[in-house]
Amino acid sequence: MTTQGYSSWVSGAAIVLALCGTACGGTSGGGADTPGDTGGSAPPDFTLDTLDGRSVTLSEHLGKDVVLIDFWATWCDPCMAAMPHLDELYKKHKDDGFVVLGVSIDGPQSVAQVKTEVQKLGVTFPILLDTETRVVALYNPKTSAPYSVLIGRDGKILTKKEGYTSGDVKAVDKDVAAAVAVK
Repeated sequence: MTTQGYSSWVSGAAIVLALCGTACGGTSGGGADTPGDTGGSAPPDFTLDTLDGRSVTLSEHLGKDVVLIDFWATWCDPCMAAMPHLDELYKKHKDDGFVVLGVSIDGPQSVAQVKTEVQKLGVTFPILLDTETRVVALYNPKTSAPYSVLIGRDGKILTKKEGYTSGDVKAVDKDVAAAVAVK
């Protein structure tokens, strides 16, 4: 490889790594609050299909449930690490009116892989398919993954978080417990 070819390869690799860092885990670090309109703004409504062919509409839950929308992808290692923790959180609080909506941002060609990963992890909360990235564009224009939005019973956004580390489990659990305590 020539010096010029090597230089081009290194530049290309650096760009790919930078893009992966932004798309998978975000640029603000694991669990960081994402700046934006939290604390009182109403979330945009959406309807997406589930893995089993049903449809879920966000507004069906607003005003009665605490909702955590989790944007994730099969190619995102932090997303895959977060899924079992989110499922534990879901099981712990679902009887208190807590719902997790896992929004897969994988493309249409990856639906079979999404099903396989969800089955492998034993996830029990609804997995929604956003193959056209319509909902991602509304909530997460940078297409960061994982990315979560916590919505209170009153239908207002409480928090937005970008990225995931194992230390985030306690903070998310605390946020959810506080939200479900409000009746």
